[in-house]
Amino acid sequence: MRIISGTFGSRRLAAPPGLETRPTSDRLRETLFNVVARRIQGAQFADLYAGSGAVGIEALSRGAALVAFVERAPLALMVLRANLQGLGVHEGFRIHASSVKAFLQRGNDAPPFDLIFLDPPYDAAREYATTLDLLGGDAHGLLAPQGLVIAEHRKKDELEENYGLLARTRLLEQGDAALSFYCLSAKG
Repeated sequence: MRIISGTFGSRRLAAPPGLETRPTSDRLRETLFNVVARRIQGAQFADLYAGSGAVGIEALSRGAALVAFVERAPLALMVLRANLQGLGVHEGFRIHASSVKAFLQRGNDAPPFDLIFLDPPYDAAREYATTLDLLGGDAHGLLAPQGLVIAEHRKKDELEENYGLLARTRLLEQGDAALSFYCLSAKG
């Protein structure tokens, strides 16, 4: 696994061993960042279910002002911290060692995020609905008015078009994976 572009371009990242953490592929990460390229410079970015931190670190590499990494698995947190340290990154991020649901319910005095990326374990299907329902409901204030929520999921596992105030605006499929893009709408 490597950083695709930016300050840390081509640098390698570690991933936690085992099958519990499934890092976003380099190719899918490249697609994601090609889509959000105009939004990333100076952005407030949340990497939910961060795992090794590859997506959030890519955001930092490309100029995000702040990345909030949210991860609860101790081994993944250890690898995430090691990846940041190995790159010499000491600022511009916060690590929240908690569940995503707890992070969203607390609010954590977080600024509104311009981009929120979520990639729960594919087998934890309920996490998608729980997280997207919160982001389209009680936690919608964590998303900037023109912000985007991007969910990585299996192509065969279709997500809903709407979750409360969130409305899907785009669906990109690549291999077995898909990216669903949501923004806030006036409808609820």
